[in-house]
Amino acid sequence: MYWLVENEEQLNVLINSGYKEAFIEVIPYNDTIHPVLNQVSLVYIRPIKASKGFMVCINHSESLNTLNIGINKLIEKFEKLYCRDKKEILHYFPIKTLYDITPPPTTYIRPTTQTHELYYRKYSDNRELNLIIPIVKHYELCETIFRDLKANINIEKTKYDEFFNSRVSVVFNAIERNGVRIHNKTFEEYFHPVDGEYVYTQFNLKTTTTRPSNKFKNVNYAALNKENGCRKSFIPRNNRLVEIDISAYHPSLSARLIGYDFANVDIHAHFATLYGVDYKKSKELTFKQLYGGVFDNYKGLEFFQKIEKYVLNLWSKFESDGFVECEVSGYRYEKEKLQNMNPQKLFNYILQNLETSMNVRILWDMFCILRNCKTKLVLYTYDSFLFDLDDSEENILEEIKNVFKKYKLNIKEIEGYDYNFTE
Repeated sequence: MYWLVENEEQLNVLINSGYKEAFIEVIPYNDTIHPVLNQVSLVYIRPIKASKGFMVCINHSESLNTLNIGINKLIEKFEKLYCRDKKEILHYFPIKTLYDITPPPTTYIRPTTQTHELYYRKYSDNRELNLIIPIVKHYELCETIFRDLKANINIEKTKYDEFFNSRVSVVFNAIERNGVRIHNKTFEEYFHPVDGEYVYTQFNLKTTTTRPSNKFKNVNYAALNKENGCRKSFIPRNNRLVEIDISAYHPSLSARLIGYDFANVDIHAHFATLYGVDYKKSKELTFKQLYGGVFDNYKGLEFFQKIEKYVLNLWSKFESDGFVECEVSGYRYEKEKLQNMNPQKLFNYILQNLETSMNVRILWDMFCILRNCKTKLVLYTYDSFLFDLDDSEENILEEIKNVFKKYKLNIKEIEGYDYNFTE
C-alpha cells in the first residue's frame, strides 16, 4: 500500500489492516495557530508493526478528496495511539486511546525541515500554510518524529506516566478549551492584535520541575502584571469573574510533607506571632526560609526543625538511591538527569511537583462539577483559579469551595467585572 491515503478505497484498506497500536501526529492548518482555533490538514498514522507510516489527507492543496469523516473511523479502530503531545491532540481528537510517550522530564523539541523553515519564514501569517507545504515534506517530518520517539513506546510505564496521561494532560487540555473572553481594544493595547472575543492559553507541561508554564503568542498568562492595568483586558462571558486563591499554599504543602498540623489557622498570622513581626513581613520570612534555607534565629521553631530534618533525609535518600519519588504523582527526580542539585533545590522541586499534582486533583474534581455548566474555569496559575461565573449557577461556587475543604486547604476569594481585581 502507498504511504499517501487520499481516497476512501485506500482508507478502507488501512482501516481493515488489523493493526491495533499506532503512533499518531496531527498536521494542522498552521502550526502557530492555537489548536482550539485550528483545523486538521493531515493525520500521520504509523502502525507499530508496519514498516512505514501513512499520511491521511483531510484537507490539502495536493489532494482532491477530504477524508474528515473516515479519519474518525480509522482512529477509533486502534486500541492505543501513542503520541508526542496528548494535550494538543485532544483538541483535534478527544479520544481515550491516546497515550503520550514524552512525559516530563522529556524535553523533546519537535523537529522541522528546511522547506518548513522557508515557508514559515516567508508566509507565517497564512492561516492555511500547511495546506501548501508539500505533503511529502510533512511526511518526512513525521517519519523523523516517529524515529526519534519509537524507543519510548517500549519503555516500562511508571506511576507518573499513568498520572500524566490519565489526569495531567486531560485537565490542562480542558482549561485551554475554555478560553478567556477579552475586551479587544484593551487587550490589543497591552498585548497583540486578535480576531474574535476570546484568547486561549497554552500550557507547557514538560518542564524540568513539572510545574507548567502558560504562554501563547508571547503573552505570559502565568504572570500577568497586576499593576499596569493589563488585566482589565479580561472580562466575563457570563456575569462576573471570581478568583479563588489557596492561602499559604507552599507552607501548607510543606506541613503535609513533614507531618506538621497548623490546625486550620491563618498560617502567616501564626508565624507573625512566632516571629514577632507584622503579617507582610511574616510571609516574606516564611517563604525565604522555605526556598532558601532556615535562618539561624528560627531553627528552634518546631516547623522549621522538621523542615530541616526532612530536607536532610530527602537529600540522603537522593544521594544513596539515585532518585526520590514524589507523593501523589509518583514522579521521580533522578540524580543522573539533574545537574547542580543541592538539598534545598531538591526540596523546592519536590514542593513544586506536589503543588502541581495536588492542583491536578483539584482541577479534576472541579471539571467533574462544571460538566455541562455555563460557569467555566478559564485560568489557572499555581495557587489561583479564575472562574467565569454564571449567576444562575451560584450553588456551583459552593461546590467548588468544598473541593478545597476536601483537601484541607484554606482559600480566599475575590471577584469583579474584569480581572483587574486590585482596583
